[in-house]
Amino acid sequence: MDITVVGTGYVGLVTGVCFAEIGYNVTCFDIDDQKISTLSKGRCPIYEPGLEEVLNRNLNEGRLHFTADLKSAFARVAYIFVAVGTPENEDGSANLDYLEAAVADIGANLTRDAVVVIKSTVPVGTNERIDQMLQDIIPDNIQVKVVSNPEFLREGSGILDTFHADRIVIGTDDREAGGAVASIYEPYGRPIIQTDIRSAELIKYASNAFLATKISFINEVANLCEHTGANIEDVSKGMGMDERIGSQFLKAGIGYGGSCFPKDTKALEKLTEYYNYDFKILRSVIEVNSRQKQQLFLKAKKMLGSMRGKRVAVLGLAFKPHTDDIREAPAMELIAQLLEEQADISVYDPAAVEKVEELYGSLLYYADSVDMAIKGADVVFIMTEWPQITEYDLERYPLLTRESVVFDGRNCYDLAEAEAAGLTYISVGRRAVNVKWNLDNSGFQG
Repeated sequence: MDITVVGTGYVGLVTGVCFAEIGYNVTCFDIDDQKISTLSKGRCPIYEPGLEEVLNRNLNEGRLHFTADLKSAFARVAYIFVAVGTPENEDGSANLDYLEAAVADIGANLTRDAVVVIKSTVPVGTNERIDQMLQDIIPDNIQVKVVSNPEFLREGSGILDTFHADRIVIGTDDREAGGAVASIYEPYGRPIIQTDIRSAELIKYASNAFLATKISFINEVANLCEHTGANIEDVSKGMGMDERIGSQFLKAGIGYGGSCFPKDTKALEKLTEYYNYDFKILRSVIEVNSRQKQQLFLKAKKMLGSMRGKRVAVLGLAFKPHTDDIREAPAMELIAQLLEEQADISVYDPAAVEKVEELYGSLLYYADSVDMAIKGADVVFIMTEWPQITEYDLERYPLLTRESVVFDGRNCYDLAEAEAAGLTYISVGRRAVNVKWNLDNSGFQG
């Protein structure tokens, strides 16, 4: 079977590589000539564990191809999966410019009947518009059917999520087209749910909004723990053991980030505005997350005062471990705040340093280890729970830093171990270690 995947970003590249891995002949198309050249040489432009290895294996075995040529990508292929970005506009709505451009290219270059499968995250009703757009472009002797097939990949585990998906969603009002796409996924052996096209579109947004809701809810509980003296880890464990609730996404911290949750919750909110529906819970989720990202900085300001001239180490830059994605990452907001305070900032991340350097250049010091980042620091912020950070020897903080003050936004360390190491340690939803606070004034205790 021949398949073309449009877009070589995270979703498109993982999708194309995994299709090739199960034996399909896959062509990945992108308008970025430089990216196509890099991929054709077997080099992966994104950080994703295991992806480059699988990519090279399928390149070498001749099942995976990369091209920027429209005719070779679309002219004779029967199945086209579209996985281009739908970034947010300034008002929070989904920007469909890249999707519409890709669809126009497909329609102008098809020479046979085809099924166009939209994996891009799009508002309800978009696939119907895409279908009409294609019908207006293609010749009368060609038949095209549009199918919605939203993705549910987590950055850092994309290959695992592809081969062990909880479900594969296929949305279409054409039973034949839906069955054809389902047959493509049969080798994965995962549950397939077929719905109408609008339901498939909403499943994606509703799923991400619900997970974001769990994160914002547990962060609100964590903030309450700081006022009451409860421990959020005990509370989360006790909640998560209830099978109706489940333990996933109940880890308190400094809020969600990345390319999906922030964008998709805002896009869903804009969709509700279009239909004049007041989705109160969703609006609160977004507001809580925005506020939560500020909590660690506000705690530090309350404790230390001005950051001007202080040496500050930021450990973890990506929005989550095992990715280099810094979009909407809490660390990015923190760095902006620290620069405004005129702090002297050193940063460390196993994967995302290069992307941060593209943004900030010489304004930051870029360390290649935790040791180098914290050396001489007055205060340390932990923003991403990379193993290199969670497994770091706590005894080294007092040896390398000036003040041994650690603000942990990911609750990486055991409180007793932090106390034994002599750290002044402030985390999320837990008691502060080696700090004396008045609960009425501070909102957290030692």
